[in-house]
Amino acid sequence: MLAGRALKGAMEIVKPALLEKYADSSQMKGRVVAATVHTDIHDIGKNIVSSMLTASGFEVTDLGVDVPIKSIINKAEEIDAQIICLSALLTTSMPFMKDLINLLEARGIRQKYIVLVGGAAVTAGWAAAIGADGTARNAADAVKLAREKMLEKA
Repeated sequence: MLAGRALKGAMEIVKPALLEKYADSSQMKGRVVAATVHTDIHDIGKNIVSSMLTASGFEVTDLGVDVPIKSIINKAEEIDAQIICLSALLTTSMPFMKDLINLLEARGIRQKYIVLVGGAAVTAGWAAAIGADGTARNAADAVKLAREKMLEKA
């Protein structure tokens, strides 16, 4: 937990330089909304992925933990995000990932978003079963996956 807090603090110092580096929108890779879903307060993995996405040129809006799915979608719509990254460590929270995808479909906006899911209990099978666009084993693979999905969508 201390390492996670240290990373978050370090990223607050480094983030302005990264944002300046990618200030030219042609270099920005895309906009991302990241959140730990409703009922889950675990954020170390999400924080690492968010930090690595930021360092790789993505503009990340991190909504934090225990975030209701409507708030995640509303923020994605507000900032015109291309990617929604969802995190859940607790298996009891994972169904909210599916609920978010269902709500995107019900609103007729599912095709607008790349939905990536992650967390200790999340598997490729789970991601496929709920209709997510993918999952990754670690933060480096998550960045690679986000880049690949953005290229596919272009």
